[in-house]
Amino acid sequence: MKKPFFFGVLLIIITSSCATEKLNLSPLSNSFYSETKGSDSDRGSKKSFNINIKENVNASEISNMISTFPKFKSDGLNDEVTSLKYSLQNYLYAIDANNSPGKGRALKSFEKSYKKIQKLRQNLDRDDDEVLNRYLVRLKTNISVIEDALPGS
Repeated sequence: MKKPFFFGVLLIIITSSCATEKLNLSPLSNSFYSETKGSDSDRGSKKSFNINIKENVNASEISNMISTFPKFKSDGLNDEVTSLKYSLQNYLYAIDANNSPGKGRALKSFEKSYKKIQKLRQNLDRDDDEVLNRYLVRLKTNISVIEDALPGS
C-alpha cells in the first residue's frame, strides 16, 4: 500500500515540477546563445545602435506579425506580402548587425512593398481589407517606434 502511494506522489511531484518552454519562432533567436557567451565589454562594444533588438518589444511584435500574416485570395497581393515580410526580416537583421546601409535598403524595400499593397488592397472585400489594414498599421507603428529609439533618427 505504501509503495503505490509513494510512487504516485513522486510521479505527481516530478510532472508538476518540470517546466516546458514554448518554441521561439523569432528570426532573431538563432544566434542569441553564441552572443551571450561573450563578456560584457565585448557585447557593449559591438552595438553602436542604442537598441537591443532581441529584447525590444516592437521588434518582437514585428517578428510575430511576420509569422502570422494572413493569406489572401489574390496571388499578386500574397506575392507582395511575401516581399514585405522579407524586407522586414532584413530590417531587423540589419539593426541587429549594426548595418546602417542595410537598414536603409530594407526600409526602402518595405516602403515600396507597402505602397504596392496599398494599391492592391482596393480589390479586397471589406473583412480582408480590415485585417490587412490592422497588420499594416501595427507594422508601421512598430517601425516608427524603433526608428525613434535609434540614434540620429
